[in-house]
Amino acid sequence: MRFITATLPLVALLVSAPVLAQRGESGDSITVGVAAVMMPDHEGSDDSSILPVPGALGSIGGYNFVYLGNRVSLDLVRDGDSQWDFQAGPVVSLGLNRIRLKSIDDRRIRALGKQDIAVEVGGYVGIGRWGLITSDYDRASATVTVRHDVAGSHGGTIITPTITYMTPLSEKTLVTIFASANHADGNYARTYFSISPTQSLASTLPVYNAESGWKDWSLGAAGNIALTGDLRGGLSLAGGFTYTRMLNSIADSPVIAIAGSRDQWMAGVGLAYTF
Repeated sequence: MRFITATLPLVALLVSAPVLAQRGESGDSITVGVAAVMMPDHEGSDDSSILPVPGALGSIGGYNFVYLGNRVSLDLVRDGDSQWDFQAGPVVSLGLNRIRLKSIDDRRIRALGKQDIAVEVGGYVGIGRWGLITSDYDRASATVTVRHDVAGSHGGTIITPTITYMTPLSEKTLVTIFASANHADGNYARTYFSISPTQSLASTLPVYNAESGWKDWSLGAAGNIALTGDLRGGLSLAGGFTYTRMLNSIADSPVIAIAGSRDQWMAGVGLAYTF
C-alpha cells in the first residue's frame, strides 16, 4: 500500500468542485467522495492492486482543508477576494509503504520484512493565481510540502514541490494537470531501499546501500464531469492518472531495479458530492 504518492492524483480527482465553489460563492463548501484507485503494491513495485480511497475537502469560514486517504492538511491563510491565493498550514500523513506483507505479490520483497506505520508531520506553503488564461476561473498554483516521520518508522524527511493547473471547459466539465517531485533523506532511503546482508540472504536480492536525493518525479492529469447541477454543487464523476519515474540511488536499489520498476502508474475513478 502506497497512499503517500497516491494522494496526489486523488487531489486532482476531487479538488475541482470545492475550488470552483470557493471562487464563485461566498458561503462554505464541502465535497466528499470515494475513488477506486489502481496503485503499486509498494513503492517501486511492478505489481498493482485496486483499493478504495475516501476523501473530503472544502472551505469553512474561508479556511480550506483536505482529507485524502492517509493525509490531512489545513490552509491557515483565509481566502479573500484577491486573484492571488496564498497558502500555508500543517500536514499530517501516514506512511503505509510495505506495512502489510500479504498485499505484496513478490516473495523477495516480502522477505525483506514488514515496515511500521510512519507518522509524517509537517507543513506546506504555496501561492496560486486565478484568471490566467482561459477565464476568471482557471487557476495555477505552486506549493512546497515538508514532512518528517515522528513515529520512528523511517525517521526521515520528505520534501515535495508541486505545480498544478486547473481550468473549467464549461459549467459541467473541468480538467487538471500537475507535476511534482519528491526528495528523500538518507533515513527514508535506507529504510525502504537499502538491503542488509541478512535481508539479502532471505530475499536473494544483493546487498545495497541507498542514499538521499531526489527519489522521483510525477506527471498527472484528471477530469471532472458534473452529473447533477454543475461543478459548484451536486454529484460529479472524476477520473485521472499519474505517471511516476523513480530516480537516482533509490531507482538503482534492487527493490526497484531487480524486483520492481522505475516506471510507476496510478489511475483512479470516483464519485464526489459537493454540498
